[in-house]
Amino acid sequence: MIREYLQSFNILTSSEIDDFLALCTPREMNKGDFFIQEGKICREVAFVNSGIVRTFFTQESGEEVTYCITFPGALLTAYSSYITAQPTVENIQAITAVELLVIPKAPLTALTQSSVNWITFLKIMAEQQYIELEKRLLLFQKEKARKRYQDLLTHQPDYIRQIPLQYLASYLGITARHLSRLRKEILL
Repeated sequence: MIREYLQSFNILTSSEIDDFLALCTPREMNKGDFFIQEGKICREVAFVNSGIVRTFFTQESGEEVTYCITFPGALLTAYSSYITAQPTVENIQAITAVELLVIPKAPLTALTQSSVNWITFLKIMAEQQYIELEKRLLLFQKEKARKRYQDLLTHQPDYIRQIPLQYLASYLGITARHLSRLRKEILL
């Protein structure tokens, strides 16, 4: 799956992809395991082969706010911490059993020194992170919860039922009770 993902950008050569894959290490996470926790420095990037991961922060009140859900076929990291080498304020946790391919920052940085293609690829990854953040922000500002939920149903129908109600409600910016009502209305 990761080979196809990397090939889809039409930037990297087969040899460059092989070099990348040689540096990746498989990692399995059980439901509830953390990829990274608040206060630690993120020094790796992962590709999600299977499973679902949530990214959340904890408010002063102790309430957890899920603001990102990552599905198979996507890259995963605590991006700000990864870039700045400062402790992260977020937690990345497995919602289901998860299979990752992980690459540490140092070898990935070394790849950028071996080929300009890697610099181009990482630039595109950064741009995609920005675009996803902007889309999410606009969705929250512009659309009602029903539309946000329907968009998720449209784009991730196979996974939506695997996400616990409280995480999904938090991700959508609504209460679990409101989400239950939305689900009933949409099924009617």
